[in-house]
Amino acid sequence: MIQIPNTFHVHALARRIVEYESVDALVDVLPMLQSEPYMHIGRGSNLLFVGNYEGTLLHSRICDVEVVGEDTDSVCVRVGAGMLWDDFVAYTVDRGWSGAENLSLIPGEVGASAVQNIGAYGAEVCHMIDSVECIDLRTGEPRTFTVRECQYSYRSSVFKHQFWGMYAVVYVVYRLSKHFTPHLGYGNLASRFTTTPPTPTTLRQAIIDIRRAKLPDPEVTGNAGSFFMNPVVTESKFQSLLRQYPSVPYYRVDGGVKIPAGWMIEQCGWKGRSLHRAAVHDVSALVLINLGGATGEDILSLCRAVQADVKRKFDIDIEPEVNIVS
Repeated sequence: MIQIPNTFHVHALARRIVEYESVDALVDVLPMLQSEPYMHIGRGSNLLFVGNYEGTLLHSRICDVEVVGEDTDSVCVRVGAGMLWDDFVAYTVDRGWSGAENLSLIPGEVGASAVQNIGAYGAEVCHMIDSVECIDLRTGEPRTFTVRECQYSYRSSVFKHQFWGMYAVVYVVYRLSKHFTPHLGYGNLASRFTTTPPTPTTLRQAIIDIRRAKLPDPEVTGNAGSFFMNPVVTESKFQSLLRQYPSVPYYRVDGGVKIPAGWMIEQCGWKGRSLHRAAVHDVSALVLINLGGATGEDILSLCRAVQADVKRKFDIDIEPEVNIVS
């Protein structure tokens, strides 16, 4: 048994971990996996293992980058799924390609970005994705999903639901702009550029600075970033909530009104509070942290306690963004 890499720093073991550096190497190993449990993972930055995994974990080390299309306005870049996401963002900014800078410093790998539909500061990766190249883990056959076929929505994709565990992402093709259009509508981003217009480099650095101030470093404190998704409620539910809590923050989105889960968690008194060896972060209430020696069960217990209190106080369900493996 071998320790599973995960940013929560929980002790969890797998029977074995197989890393591969090419699509052919992945296909070659698949026949020996058909008689046992297996799962494909990235860096474990969005996973909570509640116990040991009695099977094989697959992990990509495909990290090459290739320009596969270009015109006067945009460039298409094919990126190996094993490349660190923030390394790719830095790569694009260094070349003057725009679209990824608002997603700076998100932990994890390129492949996970396409599974999770990562997002931050008013941007979602689905707006950059052109296609996702996969291998069917049952047959070894390749399949390319168009961005439409990925069925992206808020922190969701076809890979997280009906195709969960069926495909390994091996490459993602992103379409990036050659013309920089800054997106400053989220939070206090605009206030950082009142005197000097942003460049891709300065916008990336501003987001890095904000994230480092608000979020714990997973290298130091075990966490998976934002643990919960922000729920979207109906207009009638929002109006009812507004009457009871006039200062409730909100964002109007397609399909309803998004309520910050962190605000609700804080209203329930959980910010900075612990349970067993896990806690809600004292700066960002969306983040659950390992205080040291926490098990997956400790963190899951905290998750359920927070969910129950939010449901009791607001009659709203908050769901984990993190994938829980039990």
